[in-house]
Amino acid sequence: MTGFAARSGSGAGHDWAWEIRSVNGKGLDLRLRLPDGIDGLEPAVRAAVARVAARGNVTLGLKLTRAEGAEALRINPAGLAGALAALTQVEAEARRQGLVIHPASAADILALRGVTEQGGADLGDTAPLLAALLADLDLLLADFAAMRAAEGREIGAVIAGQIDRIAALTEAAADAAEARRPEVAAQLQANLSRVLDSAPGADPARVAQELALLAVKADVAEELDRLRAHVTAARALLRDAAPVGRKFDFLTQEFVREANTLCSKSGSARLTAIGLDLKHVIDQMREQIQNVE
Repeated sequence: MTGFAARSGSGAGHDWAWEIRSVNGKGLDLRLRLPDGIDGLEPAVRAAVARVAARGNVTLGLKLTRAEGAEALRINPAGLAGALAALTQVEAEARRQGLVIHPASAADILALRGVTEQGGADLGDTAPLLAALLADLDLLLADFAAMRAAEGREIGAVIAGQIDRIAALTEAAADAAEARRPEVAAQLQANLSRVLDSAPGADPARVAQELALLAVKADVAEELDRLRAHVTAARALLRDAAPVGRKFDFLTQEFVREANTLCSKSGSARLTAIGLDLKHVIDQMREQIQNVE
């Protein structure tokens, strides 16, 4: 979801500069910094960004100025009145003192501070400006999407490697679980003998049934099957061109659940070690998936 792009352009008597950036986010959080006075700009920008981004904290800003020479010069009535009053006062004082001064020309008055101002506040008909801005926005968003896509390909390669590692650890766990079967059977038999020796009145069939239930609870075949299914689902999500970040988030939770259960039911140091390795890789993958849209 990380991305950045910037563009500058000009048209309809204005210069502008676009900038957009994004970081990780659970949903699409769009923050806009746009100039006022351009009818339809904000809804058009929101719709355009939503077409290229479905997730992430996105900030988009636009700086707009009138092009050089395009700003209309206009009279500030209050400033003109003040300047004329001051000139009248100066001329009156000059006459009182017997001084002769040349009359001020219109150009002299216009050059006084505060008499004129730039007409930047009134944008007039903003339709041509809006069209020019949105055309440039499309180019900005194309650059933005390209950067996000390039990062996505790199992250996808990392996640694919992590999924392969999870698949390999799952098969290693299956081998370890199979290897412990004789040990588990021997342990159950020893437990059965110990219970019967310590409780002569116990029903051997009932004791054997209870031990068999314990053996079923300790079996990890279901967890391994679900881990394999999750690996298949994760690989399918990587191939999907649609936004899959939220689905991946949920899937990693399922990976974590199965890895935790595997560790709790392991019953052997080797299987526990594999389960811990699984949890470590899953956590790494989970961090990467925060960058996936």
